[in-house]
Amino acid sequence: MPDLDLAFHAAALLAAVLVGLSKGGLPIVGMLGVPVLALVVSPVEAAGLLLPIFVVSDWFGLWAWRHAWSARNLAILVPGAILGIALGWATATWISEAAVTLIVGAIGLAFAIDRLRPRRLAPAARPADVPRGLLWGTVCGFTSFVSHSGAPPFQIYVLPQNLDKVVFAGTSTVFFTIVNAVKLVPYAALGQLSLASLEKMAPMVPPAVAATLIGVRLTRIIPEKLFFRLVLGALAMVSLKLVWDGAHGLLAG
Repeated sequence: MPDLDLAFHAAALLAAVLVGLSKGGLPIVGMLGVPVLALVVSPVEAAGLLLPIFVVSDWFGLWAWRHAWSARNLAILVPGAILGIALGWATATWISEAAVTLIVGAIGLAFAIDRLRPRRLAPAARPADVPRGLLWGTVCGFTSFVSHSGAPPFQIYVLPQNLDKVVFAGTSTVFFTIVNAVKLVPYAALGQLSLASLEKMAPMVPPAVAATLIGVRLTRIIPEKLFFRLVLGALAMVSLKLVWDGAHGLLAG
């Protein structure tokens, strides 16, 4: 039993730090939080345990990036995300998490490979538009509800806009602050949040906050070209992991 407690606390600490770094603006490492914690508990329990860590880290990231975000992107993405969360809540009893994971991973991997391949000319910036934004916002909300994996759809929509790295980081932080706050209600209704789970994860809040502040600092000093290369590289690796997890889950099912 002590060994199990040690393993849980080690995994929870690493997951909380990953979440904090991502809320500081570093490329989507926060998506690794659930898979890391799922090494010692079920994926569903891991998602519920980590949601308070996401929410607390969000607010520190929000304070750090409060002056840098795209209002137009948020106006387009947030309504779609709320719809996606509602869809996730409505289908929570029968949706196949493995299928969603596989699809999100495949889309993200294809996008990252396309963006990373050498080009003679850099792709032209694609402005924020309502149809695509509502679509990808809905996908973001749905996949974020299912497994905190809303980052790849967000990247697919926002990266082609060629935003400044600070605006990109700020927009991501503000968007997911709203998304995670909205998710609190359905998670509580489904029994994935409880006083016991909050007490269990409370010791992980300080490391997550510290990691958030470190992430903010690193994001500000990393050169912009390298920053977006890291974003795409992280997207490719996380998407590959999602493909693996989704395929494994479907085969096991």
